Amino acid sequence: QVQLAESGGDSVQSGGSLRLSCVVSVDPYSYSMAWFRQAPGKEREGVAGIYVTHGVTDYADSVKGRSVISQDNDKKTLYLQLRNLSAEDTAMYFCAAQERGSYRDWAPSWARGDRYAYWGQGTQVTVSS
Repeated sequence: QVQLAESGGDSVQSGGSLRLSCVVSVDPYSYSMAWFRQAPGKEREGVAGIYVTHGVTDYADSVKGRSVISQDNDKKTLYLQLRNLSAEDTAMYFCAAQERGSYRDWAPSWARGDRYAYWGQGTQVTVSS
C-alpha cells in the first residue's frame, strides 16, 4: 500500500514562497509523481508533474516559471517549491502517485487526476494580500 503524507503548507503574504513536501512510503523511483491543488468551489488542478527516469518535469501555466517540482528518492520525498505566491494560489495541495508507465503515456496526461491511484491527505496553502 502506497501512502503519501504532505507537509509544508502555511499562511503566507502575497509575494512569499513555500516549499511543500510529500513523504512516500515506497521508493518513488518506480512511480510517476505529481502535485495537484483544489481551491474551494474550483476543480482540482494539476500543478506540476515529474517523470524522474527521464529527468522531465512539467507545469501548469498558472505556476510555470515560479515553481519547481523535485524528487529525492533517497529520502522518499517529493517537493514543490512555490515562489511569488498570490491569492490565486490559495488551495489545498495534494501529492499523487501512480506506478510508472511509459513516458509516452505520461507526457500528455500527467495533469489528469484520474491517472493516479494514490493520494495524500493534502496540505493547506493560504496566501493573503
